[in-house]
Amino acid sequence: QVQVMESGGGLVQPGGSLRLSCTASGTIHTANAMAWHRQAPGKERELVAGIWGGATKYADSVKGRFTISRGNARNPDARNTIYLQMNNLKPEDTAVYYCKEIIYGRDYWGQGTQVTVSS
Repeated sequence: QVQVMESGGGLVQPGGSLRLSCTASGTIHTANAMAWHRQAPGKERELVAGIWGGATKYADSVKGRFTISRGNARNPDARNTIYLQMNNLKPEDTAVYYCKEIIYGRDYWGQGTQVTVSS
């Protein structure tokens, strides 16, 4: 059974940084694509950043501030791990951040990790 788990959320002041991590376990397959989404109170869930093969994609609101990366695809312990480095955080980045991994044609979501940007 595939399980996806995020970590790294927390409370940070505006202008600060956080690094989120996500790992999928319980599968022998390598994820085809992985992404971070977020959902703020009263808003719909939105794509923040995605990575597949050697390509990445970012929401306009986070370009230049957030960086998505993945673990070594040849390392069985890291191939389904992704990271989201978030710099220069703003109050509007406050949300629950969810990791999604597409493995063997199916979507798997984590439970989410809270990021709060406040002074």
